[in-house]
Amino acid sequence: MGKNWPMTRIILLTALALALCFGASCKKTETPPPTKKTAAAPQKEIQKEAQPPVQAVAAVKEKAAEAPKPPAPAPAPAAPQTAQAPDGTKLVEVKIELPKPMFVGTPQDMKVENLEKPLGKPRPPFLAPEGTVNLAKGKHIKSSDEEPIIGEIDFITDGDKEAADGSYVELGPFAQHVTIDLEKKSELYAIVLWHYHKQPRVYYDVVVQVSNDPDFINDVKTVFNNDIDNSAGLGIGKDMHYIETSEGKLIDLYSQGSPKARYVRLYSNGNTSNDLNHYIEVDVYGKPVE
Repeated sequence: MGKNWPMTRIILLTALALALCFGASCKKTETPPPTKKTAAAPQKEIQKEAQPPVQAVAAVKEKAAEAPKPPAPAPAPAAPQTAQAPDGTKLVEVKIELPKPMFVGTPQDMKVENLEKPLGKPRPPFLAPEGTVNLAKGKHIKSSDEEPIIGEIDFITDGDKEAADGSYVELGPFAQHVTIDLEKKSELYAIVLWHYHKQPRVYYDVVVQVSNDPDFINDVKTVFNNDIDNSAGLGIGKDMHYIETSEGKLIDLYSQGSPKARYVRLYSNGNTSNDLNHYIEVDVYGKPVE
């Protein structure tokens, strides 16, 4: 056994060495444990596959764009203006119905003496005592020209303020007048008149009077007069000429003491376009005297 020990020792050492080499080679072939980066990779792949295709996203966006949008809320109407007169009377805004405008801007070549400068913005609200109404609508009317060239006399109080054909009456040349019967003596606060606003014009010798006498001989009050040379024979007026617009001409009678009258008469004498006289509508605002 003493001779064989070295050989046995060699065999054991050799076997041990082979075992160690085999173990090392096995460790090299083992799959390394997943790192954070490699572990997250499959999740990203899954998320990528879960996303909808680009065409589908575009279709959804297109449908959303085509879908009707809910209407924007209408702006709240402005609260009517009110005030109190020095005598304590409550004044409220008078709702004056206006026709649609027929022209934009103001002509620059209107060579008319004593011409009022356009306001350039909507007319301020007109305030009058509560209960004010348009007393002229539907009321009987007479004219100095009994056979108008175009239209009918009752067009002037029918409520139609548009400037289209069939909405106005055309009276003959030279000085003409129309008279409205309000049927009752009334306290008058304002008169609004539209001659012809389809194009910018200025009407001459515009005179407005009120009275309780149907013949306008007695008890006559002139509330507007732009006849600068007394060509109408009713006195020289201090009011200014004005350009016709869809707002009409408002004559403030409340500031003139609110005259009490049953009849309203309006004069004119041609215009800057021709010698004829036209009316679309006349409103008379007030309240019957009780």
